[in-house]
Amino acid sequence: MTSSRLNIRRRSIAEHQLPADLSPLIQRLYASRGVVKPEQLNLGAANLLKPKFKGMSEAVKVLEQGLNEQRNIVIVGDFDCDGATSSALMVHGLRAMGAKRVQYLVPNRFDYGYGLSPQVVEEVAAMGGELLITVDNGISSVSGVAAANARGMQVIVTDHHLPGSEVPDAAAIVNPNQDGCDFPSKNLAGVGVAFYLLLALRAALTEHGWFTRLGIAAPNMGEYLDLVALGTVADVVALDENNRVLVHQGLQRMRAARVRPGIQALLDISQRNQSRLVASDLGFALGPRLNAVGRLDDMSMGVACLLSENLDEARKLAAMMDDLNRERKAIEASMQNEALATLTKINISDGELPNGLVLHQDDWHQGVVGLVASRIKERYYRPVIAFAEAGDDELKGSGRSIPGVHLRDLLEEVDRQHPGIIDKFGGHAMAAGLSLTKSALAPFKQAFEAIVADWVSPELLTGEIVSDGELNATELTLLIAEQVRSAGPWGQSFPEPLFDGEFRVVQQRLVGEKHLKLVLSADEGRTLIDAIAFNIDLSVWPNAAINKVQLVYKLDINEWRGKQSLQLIVDKIAPL
Repeated sequence: MTSSRLNIRRRSIAEHQLPADLSPLIQRLYASRGVVKPEQLNLGAANLLKPKFKGMSEAVKVLEQGLNEQRNIVIVGDFDCDGATSSALMVHGLRAMGAKRVQYLVPNRFDYGYGLSPQVVEEVAAMGGELLITVDNGISSVSGVAAANARGMQVIVTDHHLPGSEVPDAAAIVNPNQDGCDFPSKNLAGVGVAFYLLLALRAALTEHGWFTRLGIAAPNMGEYLDLVALGTVADVVALDENNRVLVHQGLQRMRAARVRPGIQALLDISQRNQSRLVASDLGFALGPRLNAVGRLDDMSMGVACLLSENLDEARKLAAMMDDLNRERKAIEASMQNEALATLTKINISDGELPNGLVLHQDDWHQGVVGLVASRIKERYYRPVIAFAEAGDDELKGSGRSIPGVHLRDLLEEVDRQHPGIIDKFGGHAMAAGLSLTKSALAPFKQAFEAIVADWVSPELLTGEIVSDGELNATELTLLIAEQVRSAGPWGQSFPEPLFDGEFRVVQQRLVGEKHLKLVLSADEGRTLIDAIAFNIDLSVWPNAAINKVQLVYKLDINEWRGKQSLQLIVDKIAPL
């Protein structure tokens, strides 16, 4: 069905053999997302794929030797939530396996940029590092690994990003996306790769009698799944079957309050109902508070929180991160308004808006440009790269893309056609980063817009909404909302159900300056339903003249003073 106002497409439903005790709606939701067999519903830890990666045996041998010799191990992480959880996981895990000397280093993004650079290796050397392990980075760090090798360090690279034409000469590389790796799930986050390395190491140490000799118990790896779930959801990797198991198991631990103090402190400061925690809470509440540290300050604070064994100490760190997240929101809002002001001067109806957008302003904050790119991409539905000053005549950019446009491949094509314009780049299909000189910005913008125009067909820029269909009035209930909630975890490539329909507006009012609170009816007033639309267009709403709307929405359970009620979270709204 295509609406006259909203461009909506209904999901196709695959044939399935799902159990009859599942409601028809849940069967439909699963089947449209590729879950068609009963065994795919089993999210038990026993269903995790085995740690069979290219490079895994080499990495385990190096680590075993490092533990036997009690070498000084330094973990080098990335400055986002995935990097922070990966760093904390590796430190926790190695210490639990008997490592006496384990340190971590998260390079400050403003001083060193992304990845293991030769400058970062100097920092590791100053820490006395002998064995260096990268987490959530390293696959593109050719010069950094060479610098470490020259200093006599051994390097294990654990990463999940796509490799370039040259990979580093590390002692071992564990990355499901490297050429020749047969591990079936290519969607692991960096923390997932680190988890699998620790799984394989524990198995080898057990087999070789290590824990018996030390008189310690082999760690229960399930205890680290809270970190794995948080990093996986926050990094917005595809929730394939294996990742769904990891996230489900981590959520189970969190709901049961079996979490480390750092995550408990983040849950507390986020004011989430821990017993009813869902994946979106990790992505929209915990993850942003950790990411804010890496965007505005030094992610070492985030890792310290996740490593803390003391809840009071963790709460102090979480409060500091919460303050930084508030600051991040204010900076982002200002930058977004500036970007929108620039773009609204372009007459879109006359076709002046390029298929790909390149944005830059001298005073933008380099830690927040990725979020601005994301917001502008959502508004104008096209690939966007936003740049900020990085000093020494350098610009750092962060990009976000739309389905059908692989952003890293696009940057590679720019680099191929115009060598020298981009200094360095890397990333994924939907997000990527790059750096270039200020003088290269204009030619980059021209090249980027030209290649996007060549690659992108007009159909990709329509902002099509994929819906799970309509719900009738009898399905708009608290019970159905609970069934949908429990059928998760939902996330990237396994999206939370989105429904569409037409409703009569019974009441409407503005709350919190820019949110629209609605009371709706789907059956001529017999049943009233609460709904809320966040960040609405104030030039349209509220409007008492509008009494009928088309919505795209999610089902939500609102909790207030111990009472639960159905609430629709409005994703798109169009007056009818």
